[in-house]
Formats: sequence, structure tokens, C-alpha cells
Amino acid sequence: MFTSLSDRLSATFKNLRGKGKLSESDVNRTIRDIRMALLEADVALPVVKAFTHEVRERALGAEVSGALNPAQQVIKIVNEELVAVLGGQTRQLRMAKNPPTVIMLAGLQGSGKTTFAGKLGRWLKDQGHTPLLVAADLQRPNAVTQLEVVGDRAGVPVFAPERGNIGGHDAVGATGEGTTSHGDPVRVADDGIQFACDKLHDVVIVDTAGRLAVDENLMRQARDIRDAIHPDEVLFVIDAMIGQAAVETAQAFQDGVDFTGVVLSKLDGDARGGAALSVVGTTGRPILFASIGEGVKDIEVFHPDRMASRILDMGDVLTLIEAAQRAFDERQAKEMERKFLAQEDFTFDDFLDQMAAIKKMGSLKAMLAMMPGMGQMRAQLDNLDEREFDRVEAMVRSMTPFERTHPKQINGSRRARIARGSGVTVSEVNSLLVRFTEAQKMMKSLAKGGGIPGMGPIPGMGGARRKQQMQRKATSKSGNPAKRAAEQKAAAERRASAPPAPSGAAFGAGAAAPQPELDPSNLPKGFERFLGR
Repeated sequence: MFTSLSDRLSATFKNLRGKGKLSESDVNRTIRDIRMALLEADVALPVVKAFTHEVRERALGAEVSGALNPAQQVIKIVNEELVAVLGGQTRQLRMAKNPPTVIMLAGLQGSGKTTFAGKLGRWLKDQGHTPLLVAADLQRPNAVTQLEVVGDRAGVPVFAPERGNIGGHDAVGATGEGTTSHGDPVRVADDGIQFACDKLHDVVIVDTAGRLAVDENLMRQARDIRDAIHPDEVLFVIDAMIGQAAVETAQAFQDGVDFTGVVLSKLDGDARGGAALSVVGTTGRPILFASIGEGVKDIEVFHPDRMASRILDMGDVLTLIEAAQRAFDERQAKEMERKFLAQEDFTFDDFLDQMAAIKKMGSLKAMLAMMPGMGQMRAQLDNLDEREFDRVEAMVRSMTPFERTHPKQINGSRRARIARGSGVTVSEVNSLLVRFTEAQKMMKSLAKGGGIPGMGPIPGMGGARRKQQMQRKATSKSGNPAKRAAEQKAAAERRASAPPAPSGAAFGAGAAAPQPELDPSNLPKGFERFLGR
């Protein structure tokens, strides 16, 4: 997502760096490149025009012309305008004062509504809520069954009194009011709210039907459900890969249903990003969530500022930190901190714990992509084989408990057995042990304050303590009484002969020059009254 847009913008800003001053032609060339990048990313033309106009007006203003680094100031302007186009501020779900909170999902068929319903239910459950999924999509074949499967994976109950369409026929009843012959979705949604009240569910997520294209029957059914259940939020789920059609589809749903927020699905695909930048700009409705995978936990709260940073290859460290906080156990983290400060050996058991926590965070490629500047290493990221970690884990699990805590005792026969047990070669086991030994040495070096090889000591990591020890060693006293007495006498003589640091010297470094007597006649007229004479 946003790969091509991010690459084009990075190349554009690279041409600006190193220039001490930007001329109007430099700004115009940059705006032209930004316009082409946005159009290639399938951003709607009205949004592109408004965006580039704002950037150009600010880039030609005083905030760039007077900046010490004009290129960085232009990047800052583009970042701020991107944040504005993406919605400005993060918008949270509106929860009802009197439960249950009712959330209605709307969108085209295939946009990912049913999958997102399960993800949202799991996310709300992790937040301490008791959600309920309501299967009001009685039109799409096996939609009710799919919601039940998704709800089971998410650990969220599903209210499904009607089985819906299980024969594969999308028939409309004789009433012509958008009600299918397989049940009444309006009644199912209304009964679902009542069921949630009876069973004390505080959030209700209503999954509604979609169409392959916008039509009047779809809008009529969605309006009827909305009027029956009075939802607190109507979320429009849109496929992030829809491109230019996002504007037309979003406008139709806004006129027909009047949604309150947007959900971008399939954000982990190879979409160009135009939908995200177009929907908010044309409808004025904020993006609340982003669906980033197939798992029930693959959902993110949409932060406009963080997404803008990703587009400009500035990384998204805050999201990475939040994912780490959710994945890493606090008790394990404290134990690792204790072992690190005590300079205890890092074992393969610790390695397994860390690997399990990293897997909880999701895709390693996705995590690395959140680091600033990783857009320049996209080829290396694409070539990263995450299955390598499975092979490493297989090798570690083929070791005995003794071998995991005593890797130096793993001889040739043990290595051959580990290789056979994990389905790898002996050379791969040897390579793992070598890398693990180097990692142990690095961690000990960090704990002692030595720092990473090739870098200086890290402040606060024991370097000051080691320096004090070295100083004490350098001034150590001799074990010979006569020699020790001579050393003490020489040190006393050096202290006595050293001139004392004057009180006026800064930090005692350097003697202050003698000050001449102040002559009041040399001062400005009237200044003598301040001297107290």
C-alpha cells in the first residue's frame, strides 16, 4: 500500500536536498512531481488540485523562504497537508451513553464487511467490551455461515435467526422492497438489538448486505435497517484497491445512507492508495479503521499523522511500540532486563520467548517497514524470507533443555542430531550457533557499557562505572610500604604546588585575568547612580 506514491515522493524530495534556497521554479517543479505522483496513485483529481494548491501557496510563502533548511520545510508542509487530507485527527468510535452501542456496516459486496465485523468484534472484546455480531446479510450466498465462522475465530457470539441465502440464488421477494425471499434483514437487525439488551451485550455490530454495484434496492434496504435500529455509527467499508471508483461509490453511499465513518479494507495489498486519499477529501467523513490482513487481529485504528509519515517514508514508530507493548509480557520483559543488567548469558529458551512475542506482533516485514527510512531498503524487505525464522525455531526445539542453556557443549554428534531432528543441514546448525555466540557477546558488551562493535559506548549502560574502576586502578597504591609512602609524598607535593583555581573561573578551568579598577568617568552619563556611590 502506498508503495509507488511513497517512492515518487521520496525521489522528488531527494532533488530538493542540499539546496540552500528554493526558487519559484524549484517549487513549481516539485509541485508538478507531487501532482503526477498523486494522479498515478489514483487520487481523485479534485483532491489533487486542492492538495497541490495548498502546498504551493505555503511553499512560496515566508515559512520556506526564511527557513534554514528549505527542503525540510517543504517536506514538513507536505506532511501536514497529507495529514489534513487523511482527516486531520484520529477519530475514535462513538460509544452510546446507554448501552448497547449499535454499529452498522455498509458497503459493496466483496469489500470485506463480514471479515471486518469479526475483526471489530475481537478488537472491542480486547478493549473490555462484550460485542454481539448480527447476521443481517441474508442475500449473499452463505453470508450467515461465513459470519458464524468469523465470529467463532474471534470469540464473539453471533445472532443469526435466519439462515439467509444458502442455495446460491439472489432472488428478490414479490414486495419489490429489497427484501429477499430468504428472510427479512430489517427484522433480524431489530431483533438483534433486543437480544443484545436481554443478554447484556454492550456493543452490537450489524453486518448488512451489499451489491456488486450501487443500485436503488441496496440503498433502500440499508436505509430501512438504519431507520429501524438507529445506529450510533454507520461505517462504510471500502476496498482500498478500488482506485478512482472510490469517489463515486463513497458519494453514493453518503447520499443514500449517510455514513459516519470509513473503514479501509485490504490495506495490506498492492493498492496505490488513491482510495484513502480520495474518500476523506470528497465526503468529509473520517477513516476510523484499517484492515491489514486476513487474521482476526489484523486491524488498526487509523491515525492520519502516522499514515502520512508512512507515505513520506518517515516510519511509524508509535504503532510499532504499541504492537510491542501488546505482544511482550511484562513479567518476561522484567526478567530479561534483570538478566541483562546482571550480565547473565542469553539462552536459547530466552530466544524462543522473544521469537514467540515477535510472532504475536504480526508480519516481520510489516514491522520493519514501520522503521524510518526503510523505503530505501524495499528490495531487501521483499527478499526477506520469514520462513527462515521457522527453520531457526525448529533447530532450537530440536535441542535438549541442557543444550538450550549450554550451547557451548553442543559438539559434533549433538549438531548432527539437531540437524536431523529439524530437517536442516549441519552447516545451518553451525551457522546458528556462531550467530548466537556473537549475540551473547554483544549483549554482554552492552551491559558492560562497551557498546555495539563499531560504535562508541552507550551512555548510562555501565561505561561510567568501568571508567571509575580504571581510574582507581591507575591511582592504585603499591603493596610496598616504603614505595607507597614515597607515592603519597609525591602526590601531596603535586597538590601543594598546583595553583588553586580562582573562584571566578568557570568550572575551575583557567585563571581569571586581573580586573582593572573601574573608572566611573568612563561610564555613560547617569550610570553612576547604579554603583551606589
